[in-house]
Amino acid sequence: MVGPVMARVRHQHVEVTRVYNCRTVSAFGEKSVDHDVNIINTAHLSRRGVSLRRNLFSQTPTMRTIQRTLHLQGNADPQINLLLGKQWTLYAVTPLYKFSYGQLKEYSRQLSRFIAAESQRRPVETEYELQFNVKFSSFSALKLAEQEPDPVLIQITERPQVAAKNAEEKVVWMGWFTCTGGNDLFETVSEEFAFLPLFLVNGAKALTDFVETWLQQTFDCCLSPLHITPIILSWIAAMWTGCPMDNPTVPTELTFSTLGTAYPLDISYAIHPEDAKALWDSIHSTQGEIKQEQVELFMACLYNHFHRHFKIYLSGTTLVKVSTSVGSAHSVGKIKIFHAQHLISLMAFLAELAVLKI
Repeated sequence: MVGPVMARVRHQHVEVTRVYNCRTVSAFGEKSVDHDVNIINTAHLSRRGVSLRRNLFSQTPTMRTIQRTLHLQGNADPQINLLLGKQWTLYAVTPLYKFSYGQLKEYSRQLSRFIAAESQRRPVETEYELQFNVKFSSFSALKLAEQEPDPVLIQITERPQVAAKNAEEKVVWMGWFTCTGGNDLFETVSEEFAFLPLFLVNGAKALTDFVETWLQQTFDCCLSPLHITPIILSWIAAMWTGCPMDNPTVPTELTFSTLGTAYPLDISYAIHPEDAKALWDSIHSTQGEIKQEQVELFMACLYNHFHRHFKIYLSGTTLVKVSTSVGSAHSVGKIKIFHAQHLISLMAFLAELAVLKI
């Protein structure tokens, strides 16, 4: 049973809500069919797929393995727990020249001094005069292979200079590099470079600018924003729909936008998670593997389902956000993940995107 489904069309504070049910949908060839009504595929999605070693989007449907580590728990590793429930902004990073894990303490001192100097020249907007401290650390929990470099976490803490000596420092900014699954994607990296292509940031833009400038000057690297295309958001929607439901009361919600129009509309398409998973299970055959054609058919069924009841062609809009009980992802390059067991699959997927961006 696919339902209930709720759609909200937001435009000039007008909201329309409808709740309805429809029958289980199964897939046959290029059409999606329910047991009583034929549904013609009106969605038009690209047939580009995912492959490795820079040929990330080919012209034929491809298959990828979804890495899941149910043993990875946030409370078992304080650093992993720090990564959960926060909104991260994504960047792609070129290899870091002469980066050394043995110099993390020195990097902490250097970046602390750099931020202090830059803060004098370009003050960070705060109520008090603050002292910023930086800490670099590494952890290995998100590695898929032994030869992968360890992820690197950067934390910036603040403390008012007039505060009591025993006052705790507050973490105001975090960023971390990762190469989860990345060694399979990049063919050759010189020994003088560290390959950590994905950088995730949570914190004030001013501090991000300081860190970015220091990284570029110190390691001769380049950071560029990593946006998420509608096709990639479709993949994420399919992957997360197929995950065991952590909270069956949280709907699977897809947000579409009519970008580039004189009066943009945001359309929120919410589906009960059990119904979304039932639809996905009727299309998806092999656990742990997802094919591009399955993702396309999954989205096409949702588009047809929506059009049947609301007479709106979602294929003419742009998918800009996916939100489930697992996490959320936005096209502007922002993600949030709620459960440690889903971190590795998402990081491996995003690492592929970062390598393509480099």
